Amino acid sequence: MQPGPTNAITDVPGIRVGHATRVEPGWLTGVTVVLPPFGTLGGVEIRGGSPGTRETDLLDPRNLVDTVDGVVLAGGSAFGLAAADGVVDELYAAGRGWPVGPEHHERVPIVPAAILFDLGRGGSWLHHPSAGDGAVAYRAAAEGDGRVVEGSVGAATGARCGGLRGGVGTASVVLQSGITVGALVVVNAAGSALASDGTFLGAPVLAEEERLGLPTPDPALAAAHQASRAAEVEALRAGSGSSLRPGVATTLAVVATDATRTTSECASLAGAAHDGFARGLSPVHTAYDGDAVFALATGAGTAVTGIDDVELQTAAADCVTRAIVRAVLLATSVDRTGDGGVALPSYLDALVAQPRVE
Repeated sequence: MQPGPTNAITDVPGIRVGHATRVEPGWLTGVTVVLPPFGTLGGVEIRGGSPGTRETDLLDPRNLVDTVDGVVLAGGSAFGLAAADGVVDELYAAGRGWPVGPEHHERVPIVPAAILFDLGRGGSWLHHPSAGDGAVAYRAAAEGDGRVVEGSVGAATGARCGGLRGGVGTASVVLQSGITVGALVVVNAAGSALASDGTFLGAPVLAEEERLGLPTPDPALAAAHQASRAAEVEALRAGSGSSLRPGVATTLAVVATDATRTTSECASLAGAAHDGFARGLSPVHTAYDGDAVFALATGAGTAVTGIDDVELQTAAADCVTRAIVRAVLLATSVDRTGDGGVALPSYLDALVAQPRVE
């Protein structure tokens, strides 16, 4: 496995990522925008039981529109879908959009979006991303240098995963054919990214240098975390727990490649990439989650067929798993109980070292 130069989805030429992060008092939410180059084709696969989406029907290969101008991932549950409005406006101003008439202004930007649940985690129930936050994330992507900020930022600002704080993670790989594949994942799962001993479920999929960089969990801290998780489950069974209810989770991902793909092949790539969720999270695709994967193909490279297509799909799933590990590993602790919100310890603070709270 050979990661790309920055081991990020932006190693796919033309892909850019930007975040808007809201962490002021009462807030713990945000937006992440993925901007592809003009003419990028897209697909989507949704497997969670509680999805919240916009414009995903357009990505069905049977439908007319086949290109994507941007993808929005946001917190705020259904309220957060409003963030896509700001991205649509920015893209229109930049001259992007699907032509619907002979005049240049007669176009509509195509911006699929998906949301996760983080309402109330910062303290105020209705503090959620707006169109203005979407515009901020768009500008961060459009004006950025290609680097992707990971951890507790953007759409993952208020994310949780298995009793820990979730995050944004990214990874890439360059295949023997020269094709590049990358993934960006926002982890807010009902399940956990950890095995019972505190190690990452996705660790076997990591590149060698990524495995060497993993910290070793403290056995006593791992046991305490496991006991806390078990108590949480028992409280839920008894009807006294409040951390998990239907629709209060969701992991979102975007996979991208410079390979030439059709819209149906993009949909297949998104489906294969869900295998990366299954390798990095357990349980996954539950009734509590709205798990969704978007797939983007810029078409700058060659078409792939046969065994090369299998390699591409495998690489996409592997990048998703690797990005999940990075998302949880790079998250930071936060405590908003003073504002009426939640306390979410990071993996490093809860299982490896002494707490460091924002």
